[in-house]
Amino acid sequence: MAEIVSSAEDLPLIPDDLTVPQFILDYHHPCRPLRRHDIPWFIDGQTGNKVGLEELRARTYGLANGLKIKYAIKEDDLVLIHSPNHIDYPVAMWAVHRLGAIISGANASFTTDELVYHVNMVKPAILISHPDCVHVAYLAARATGIDANRILVFDDRGSCTPGATTVQSLITLGLASPPGFTERRLNPGEGKTKVAFVNLSSGTTGKPKVIAISHYTPIATSIQVAFHLRVNDDKVPWEERRFRPGDVASAVLPIYHIFGLAYNLHFMLFCGMTLVLINKFNLVNLLRTIEKFRITHLPLVPPQIVLICKYPKVREYDLSSVRFIKTGAAPLASETMNQVAPLFPGAHIEQGYGTTEASTIALCPLETKTDLSGSSGVLLPGISARVERPDRSLADWGELGELVIKSPALALGYTNDSEAHKETFSDGWYRTGDEVRLLKTGHLFVVDRLKEILKVKGYQVSPAELEGCILEHPDTTDTCVVGVPDEYSGELPMAFVVLNPQTAARVREDPRVAGEVKQSIIQYVASKKAAYKRLAGGIEFIDAIPKAPTGKLLRRVLRDRARKERAKL
Repeated sequence: MAEIVSSAEDLPLIPDDLTVPQFILDYHHPCRPLRRHDIPWFIDGQTGNKVGLEELRARTYGLANGLKIKYAIKEDDLVLIHSPNHIDYPVAMWAVHRLGAIISGANASFTTDELVYHVNMVKPAILISHPDCVHVAYLAARATGIDANRILVFDDRGSCTPGATTVQSLITLGLASPPGFTERRLNPGEGKTKVAFVNLSSGTTGKPKVIAISHYTPIATSIQVAFHLRVNDDKVPWEERRFRPGDVASAVLPIYHIFGLAYNLHFMLFCGMTLVLINKFNLVNLLRTIEKFRITHLPLVPPQIVLICKYPKVREYDLSSVRFIKTGAAPLASETMNQVAPLFPGAHIEQGYGTTEASTIALCPLETKTDLSGSSGVLLPGISARVERPDRSLADWGELGELVIKSPALALGYTNDSEAHKETFSDGWYRTGDEVRLLKTGHLFVVDRLKEILKVKGYQVSPAELEGCILEHPDTTDTCVVGVPDEYSGELPMAFVVLNPQTAARVREDPRVAGEVKQSIIQYVASKKAAYKRLAGGIEFIDAIPKAPTGKLLRRVLRDRARKERAKL
């Protein structure tokens, strides 16, 4: 039966009396390799400015002291960061934690209404924004009764916000003033209950839920992953180590998201790596950044991988420094994995799997050099898992079912939805809501969200599987498959498709081309998939696929749109 039970003894000690900045900035763990003093912690992707450990400690202390002096931030206050990645984003998080307060991150591209929703959910004491999006912060603050004086702005080259209090001014104030706070120290075991982050779920299946995450979660994740990958194991030859002190990783994934927060930021810093902070994703800018800073590690989400595969000029860039590509946040079809591999010859390429509620769950083992099978790897040490059928009985090995896990890195739960909390978290187990297959080898294959699986003539159809196939077609650059109601079949797969610029231009010039292209895509899928998986619901061209900030497809938006259109017929 598909069940794996892991013992806590499989893991080294996970300290439960440290805050996140104490663990990252002040503490050495046996799984952590030593970082040379000349290896920077961060590089600003725009300016090239480098920041090392002592400067990070000083800036974190200065900001914590400034926040205490000017705003009296105290235990369990919440500070909302509404900003793209910025060189002082980690400093702001860790300063707030030094005070015993809580961080929540919001997407910099939020509209005013979306930010208002976030603000109302988490009730921040102050809001830290960025010059590029602070106008939205001011509008949201006005709508929610937050004084404009309680909005801080990150300093950014070439941008300014007249009259605003800047983060740098608070750091300067804090460093020039006597200590106004005593750093929060945790009692043994308190790290497991003390809230560090309040994140919002991606909202792919409904309204976002508020997720409370303890200090222990990112600490446990870093140790689990490092132990799993033998990061500091002297028995692993240097050339076979996946993460080495001095490696350089892109940090284009948003820090407020769990993939960017736990894996890209804290785990990679734990490994002694340098992070090149990129404030927003732009494909050409990313490729130039790889060249300029000789990036070795690329954590990306599936839509970014797809863009790389589809970009006709990608081979004009020197990408030879890249040794490792990790994709997560949503399933990536094996077809796309195989397309990206030739663009990075010699690089290790893999999928991983995690959720906001459980951080990283599965990764490839160190012995696997490259896995293009579509597997998300094997479960991390310390994670117990079972795959359940709809009646909650255990599935067989390789049988589809819902993944249910126990992990030391579980979130504390949902704070705004008691019913969802009870359904999802029970007796130390977390119901992921993801349909998976678990093999006897321990390899995990994530198929799709359970609520997004289509039922066609009684057969289950994964939208992600069809999307991977559609993206192989030369006329497409992006796609999203949804189910539309059908009296005979129950549901039929329908595809929203973004055409490449050349094909889109042909369609605009001659509307008859649209029908030819649609038929070509339908026939291509039919040649690759079983009859019940064919795009019998049709194809609609669209300018852009709506996505959550993490890159997850907002399938429900297009599903609702398709069903409304069907209802008119």
